[in-house]
Amino acid sequence: MISQKNAPQLVQSGFVDVGDLRVHHMVGGRGPAVLFIHGLGTSGYMEWRRNLEPTAARHRVFAPDLPGYGRTDKPRTRYTVPYFGRFVVRYMRELGLRSATLVGASLGGRIALEVALDEPRMVRKLVLVNTLGFGRPKVQMAQMAYGLVTVPRVGEAAMRFARDALGWASPSVIRRVVGRFAGSSSDLRETLDDDYLANLRELYAEDGFHTAYLSTIRSLIGPRALFGGHHDVTRRLNELNIPVQLIWGADDPLFPVAHARRAQEMIAGSKLAVIKGAGHSVQAERPEEFNRVLLEFLD
Repeated sequence: MISQKNAPQLVQSGFVDVGDLRVHHMVGGRGPAVLFIHGLGTSGYMEWRRNLEPTAARHRVFAPDLPGYGRTDKPRTRYTVPYFGRFVVRYMRELGLRSATLVGASLGGRIALEVALDEPRMVRKLVLVNTLGFGRPKVQMAQMAYGLVTVPRVGEAAMRFARDALGWASPSVIRRVVGRFAGSSSDLRETLDDDYLANLRELYAEDGFHTAYLSTIRSLIGPRALFGGHHDVTRRLNELNIPVQLIWGADDPLFPVAHARRAQEMIAGSKLAVIKGAGHSVQAERPEEFNRVLLEFLD
């Protein structure tokens, strides 16, 4: 379900056909195009639930659910960064967007980089939020579970357990577990409210999502290191000749602020905003400050 408690006036849920895919997206507002790309294990309407409406006051916003996620079709395919990058390009062309500002979080930031580097004319500005691709992650015990799901049958069993646990575990337990993965230090009852948990249960209820999630994880995690090797794009950052804003949670347990500072040094003219009291999901944990930085950059 998509919450109706504070039903948006500017941004609405809808569907669009992109090739053979039926794609769900949030869209609305007027002005220059801003395309939001969500990260792993979520959707456009979940990831950006606190950011779309403020942005739509002065911009035309788009937030698709990537293939395999949210309410978008879930084809049987290999879910990789290049696959998602090609999807974003097709999505933009289907909507007649010659160029847009791309805003990506975590894996979504890496996908945004893929598009910006391969199709530079289509990206006017770039906003990278706690993004994959600037170095090896800082793997702690809570994140070791990502490695376990790469094991055949173990990953499938883990996804089924997570789906069942979302049904019987109390909201406070779910919030603690999710918060530990994300390094969240904000009020989890607000960041992960009841509407968000309902959307999370709906997401995990579909077997097609399980397959897409595991395929994505297994494409990212190699036998030697989590998110390593060819997903690191620091060597190509000097190719970016557009305005770039990095937004980072100071307490991100997976991609530390050192990654962002390294990227800022390598991208000419880029800006970095480090938001205190936020972990890996700064856009949801500190939405007011995040939206302020985002809108200042967009304007």
